[in-house]
Amino acid sequence: MVDISEKEVVEREAEAKGKIKLDKNTLQAIDQKKIKKGDPFEAAKISAINAVKNTPDLLPYCHPIPVEGVDISFDVGEEYIEMRCRVKAPYKTGVEMEALTGVSVGLLTIWDMVKYLEKDEIGQYPSTRITDIEVVEKIKKSE
Repeated sequence: MVDISEKEVVEREAEAKGKIKLDKNTLQAIDQKKIKKGDPFEAAKISAINAVKNTPDLLPYCHPIPVEGVDISFDVGEEYIEMRCRVKAPYKTGVEMEALTGVSVGLLTIWDMVKYLEKDEIGQYPSTRITDIEVVEKIKKSE
């Protein structure tokens, strides 16, 4: 790991976003609360928060960060769900990897919950895609 012992603790914030492309029928089933496993948004929120808190366990060069806030939001389009994950922590290094991990795991959770609707007749996923995962904003508030 990179030595950050000389760095000062400052308030840090990062937001990441990503999309999952889904069939219109799947989006309609989500809207009508007809997904067999339950509410994909609630499950994705919980899994994203858990992923944020466990980022150093998944990415070996990330430092354990005292996360103080995670905010998850969703926007449903005609053929996709966009998820955003904002992470706040006072620390010596940034929180963008935590935000990216939260979005990635959250979108994977949605896929897991709706995959039975997305498969074609031979069990493939011809149009389901997770795309556009990126850091939207990174803030370092100096004292």
